[in-house]
Amino acid sequence: MRIDTLTYNNIHTQGAQRRAWLRQHSPQHLEQSAALMLHALQLRPSSTSPSTLVLGAGACTEIPLADLARDSDEVVLADLDRASMQQGRDELISPMLRRRVRLLVCDISGGISINLKCLIEQQPWEKLVSQGANEIFDAAACCLEQCSIPDPPAIKGLAASEFGVVVSSLILSQLFSYPLLDMLDHIQLLAPTILEEQERHRRYQDAAQSFRVRVMQAHLRLMRELLDTGGLACLLTDMRGFVFERDIEQRRAIPLVPRILPDLVRENFSVLQEAHWEWLSDLPDKGKLGRGYEVVGYVLTL
Repeated sequence: MRIDTLTYNNIHTQGAQRRAWLRQHSPQHLEQSAALMLHALQLRPSSTSPSTLVLGAGACTEIPLADLARDSDEVVLADLDRASMQQGRDELISPMLRRRVRLLVCDISGGISINLKCLIEQQPWEKLVSQGANEIFDAAACCLEQCSIPDPPAIKGLAASEFGVVVSSLILSQLFSYPLLDMLDHIQLLAPTILEEQERHRRYQDAAQSFRVRVMQAHLRLMRELLDTGGLACLLTDMRGFVFERDIEQRRAIPLVPRILPDLVRENFSVLQEAHWEWLSDLPDKGKLGRGYEVVGYVLTL
């Protein structure tokens, strides 16, 4: 499963070194991310929980962890990658602030990748390969349609109404993209020549889109459930990716998050602030395309 490689991938994409690169090439990304989280913290009333939760914390590359810890009784970093979270906490100079940060290793999705893997293993793939692409993508669509998505996920170590600020930090698209990539990885292993035909298979495309929407809705409900009365939520997510050769204006867009997200956000929260920006993750180099993302950030309340 793609989720099993998370720790290895994070080594190359997160942490102090990555933050220094972003300060040079995409300073707006760090500034906007921190500003929204700190705004949520500033708006938190004294009557609500003084604890803060960061879902998808990783190594806290975009997270102003010292500020969050300074203004919270406790900051819980929740992620599947303990090593990255430990790295983020270890960057704090003050022992007092480090003691306020608790690490929680968990699958924020509630086990979607495992649920999908079980369904994939039940399909008669060898027989389907002999029948052709349509049957293979029908079976893949069936797996996505039947996949259980906890709504909201029950995460051991997190209690309902526990936090005055809940942050979802650039994790939303990963929650559905990792299991979807697992599905395509399996198809590629079985029949690599038919992979491109997914775009022409309507049932599979509809199933994949519905899967994305169900995962997003479950994540938003998780944020709602964990938020104390009067608390604030901060949601940061990639909306679209893009690649480019030399001129960033000559770029090719890559859809990531369904356009329905703003509607889902407003069904679950009241929007206090909304911001849009772009960030670069890679520069073009020696035949390698440059890559970046369009991001939306919200400060939300119940």
